[in-house]
Amino acid sequence: MIKTFKIWTYKEGDLPLMHYGPMKFVYSIEGDFIEEMERKGNPVVARDPDEAHAFFIPISVTNIIHYLYKPNETFGFQERMQAIVEDYIGVIAERYPYWNRSDGADHFFVSCHDWGPFVSRGNPKLFKNFIRVLCNANSSEGFAPYRDVSMSEINGPLDSIPIISSGQPPYNRSILAYFSGGKHGFIRKRLFQYWGNKEENDIKVYNYLPKGENYTELFGKSKYCLCPSGYEVATSRLIEAIHMGCVPVVIKDHYVLPYSDVLDWTQFSVQVSVDKIPELKRILQEIPFSKYSEMHKKVIEVQRHFMVNLPAKHFDVLHMILHSVWLRRLNVKLNSVN
Repeated sequence: MIKTFKIWTYKEGDLPLMHYGPMKFVYSIEGDFIEEMERKGNPVVARDPDEAHAFFIPISVTNIIHYLYKPNETFGFQERMQAIVEDYIGVIAERYPYWNRSDGADHFFVSCHDWGPFVSRGNPKLFKNFIRVLCNANSSEGFAPYRDVSMSEINGPLDSIPIISSGQPPYNRSILAYFSGGKHGFIRKRLFQYWGNKEENDIKVYNYLPKGENYTELFGKSKYCLCPSGYEVATSRLIEAIHMGCVPVVIKDHYVLPYSDVLDWTQFSVQVSVDKIPELKRILQEIPFSKYSEMHKKVIEVQRHFMVNLPAKHFDVLHMILHSVWLRRLNVKLNSVN
């Protein structure tokens, strides 16, 4: 793919809404990808748009919200955000033939913000074929796996490169399951209802960590790490667990897991439906140690697919995103342009 796939990044637009995105905290993958596509020497970047197989629209939804959103204009802001993106598409469609020849089917953008999917809601016809690369990959809210790409939400530290570790070996992980985080969203509220802040030795679910405990170290001491959806389906806990060698327990409804075109999540994660939350302990305890050990081994093997590298490296998370776009581009038949 890297040798043949070429992407043209449109040059139109100004900082900070275009050509630049966040590179730390939970939306950092959005900025990391934009940075990589703007990098000179990136072998995937086309030298000329006529040689491109796909076209990247370098708009940062997170930055649009960061710089333009005001709490007193909640109503109407989504329409304003939609207008910015639609105006950009209008400009490139008028200047170049590429959008019109495919009706946008070989064009894409990336957004890790919860509001990323809202961009296309105001004009479904315009975005019918457009490839949306989203962290908030909710199949009940219009995410279409045949067209859209589910992207991993990664909580980037200040240096933008998350720490990767194998944690404790499988036989030395004393905690059955662990979660620490806010109670937002009905799934987490249900998790806390049954397991939160209790005197439970096997399953540790905290809103606030007890004094003396370390958030990251607990990932490395746990066999399983609970990854419940919050307000939206995606959660950075999923990748934090993988980064620390902890088998993720995905507790969600309607979440399309990242890069599932090529990654078999059943090999390195446990998926639990929301209605089974009261049975979490039984479900995890019934998994034989041999199966858990194999899943842990697979977690270590797939860590490289969730690593952030700038510049990108083969098989890392930025290449996983590119590969997912490439797979969808293969399905596009272009109309001839005079």
